[in-house]
Amino acid sequence: MFIRRATLNDVEGLIDIRKKQLIDEGITADQGIDDQLRQFFMDKIESDDLIQWLAEEQGEIVATSAIVFYQFPPTYTNVSGVKGYITNIYTKPTHRGKGFGTKMLDLAVNEAKERGVHKLWLGASALGRSVYLRYGFEETDEWLELNVPK
Repeated sequence: MFIRRATLNDVEGLIDIRKKQLIDEGITADQGIDDQLRQFFMDKIESDDLIQWLAEEQGEIVATSAIVFYQFPPTYTNVSGVKGYITNIYTKPTHRGKGFGTKMLDLAVNEAKERGVHKLWLGASALGRSVYLRYGFEETDEWLELNVPK
């Protein structure tokens, strides 16, 4: 297995993996999101706000993880205001249960540590929830969500 950081040359593969992840989580829609994903990956990779890793076997992507850094107003408990959002953790079905998810999560958490970012959050799918809880993530009541009508 070879693990490397994604580059702008990987954007089309990242789009494909992201859509597979969404489908595995039961999230589908009639409209395409390729253009929006392409723009997101290009902008965030170029700005270094997104760090995405790819685990490859024989040139095929078998697992991914990412962290997106967001700037929030500073607080007394987070004076930089920077928080990391863990996302795009995906392992191909043929490779699940072998520790890939935890290994890929380590990469994202270590990137946050290297940048001095100590506040991380994520949205856990049913597939990943047990991995994140074992790792030490805790469920909180900190966030409320609102879907604003279009």
